[in-house]
Amino acid sequence: MEEMIGVRIMVERAILVGCELPKQTEEHFYYSMLELGSLAKTAQAEVVGEVTQKRERVHPATFVGSGKIEEIAAFVAEMEVDVVLFNSELSATQVRNISKIVDARILDRTQLILDIFAMRAKTREGKLQVALAQYQYLLPRLSGQGVSLSRLGGGIGTRGPGETKLEMDRRHIRQKMVDIKKQLDTVVKHRERMTARRNDQAIFRFGLIGYTNAGKSTLFNRLSDAKTLEEDQLFATLDPTTRKLAFSQGYTALLTDTVGFIQDLPTTVVAAFRSTLEETANVDVLLHVVDCSNPDYVQHEKTVLTLLEELEMHHIPILTVYNKKDQQLPHFIPTQPNYVEVSALEESSQYFLMEKMLWEIKQLWQPYVVRVPASDGRMLHKYKQETVIIEETFDEETESYQLKGYQARKDK
Repeated sequence: MEEMIGVRIMVERAILVGCELPKQTEEHFYYSMLELGSLAKTAQAEVVGEVTQKRERVHPATFVGSGKIEEIAAFVAEMEVDVVLFNSELSATQVRNISKIVDARILDRTQLILDIFAMRAKTREGKLQVALAQYQYLLPRLSGQGVSLSRLGGGIGTRGPGETKLEMDRRHIRQKMVDIKKQLDTVVKHRERMTARRNDQAIFRFGLIGYTNAGKSTLFNRLSDAKTLEEDQLFATLDPTTRKLAFSQGYTALLTDTVGFIQDLPTTVVAAFRSTLEETANVDVLLHVVDCSNPDYVQHEKTVLTLLEELEMHHIPILTVYNKKDQQLPHFIPTQPNYVEVSALEESSQYFLMEKMLWEIKQLWQPYVVRVPASDGRMLHKYKQETVIIEETFDEETESYQLKGYQARKDK
């Protein structure tokens, strides 16, 4: 019991603040606030309340009206709140003004996402990208952050480069950003060499994309026998992972798992993770994983497809994978033409999805028929490794194998 109490003390108490604007529907605003709560939970905070306001436009000085700010201040004092999380990006002026009235740390949605990224990054490249995004966010806001971040010596919003960034002048931060970019260039060039090597081998590549927490990592693990992190939390996967994917016919393709997308993904994050997402841009087919048990799945689809356009990846063929069909909504209707419905937890679904993926390979590769002498074991092995064989017969008269299948197009 004492241990439980000890853990509870470490959890920060948070309240959520949202401003519903005319351009948003009530439904969209509701799910956006729900998502902010999930982000807070992922950042290891306990949400103890929510304050919302309908406005024609956000208040330029305090985001919500002066009356609401006083209400938030009273709530913070009464409930001993550590951090106030706003569901939009705040300006330095807004943070400074709110901090004068509210006695808690003030964070916006962007900082919260960056904080979760700082928790999740495991590879050197991931950590560098998060640090770069945090510095890019911080630089124009230095003057507004001091009060709110100096109140507490840790917690949400202070992971990654940490509070020491507040002691640096702008020149120092700019120099740090230059250094990080140089280090990232080295890492990216190394990955580009590895990717070029894969391209030379004519291997078919699939890329998993989708809204965060749609079940990409679970599918990835089931299909490739990998051991990536599976959690019912947002952004459980941050660093891209590529594994071999073995089909029953003997052919081996590659499958890449990537960071999940989210509504209003900060531009600093998209910019910093562009090189990581380009790993996915180099695939033949995208598997767009959609959680069909989520009531807001249509908006999630739109978010991902919009980001694919921004990243100039919308030309890549897409197979939409509606996941969690065992928990599917009663009124669920597929919105994409090329789709499959699965449950990552069901073995039969995995086989069904693999067959569909094999069909995708056949659509993009060209058919072939070839005879290979039985004595040429090396050539036979090459065909089995690099092509999809659908029929293999042995001719005793000529002592050769006739192979029918699909291979990479010559113009690739």
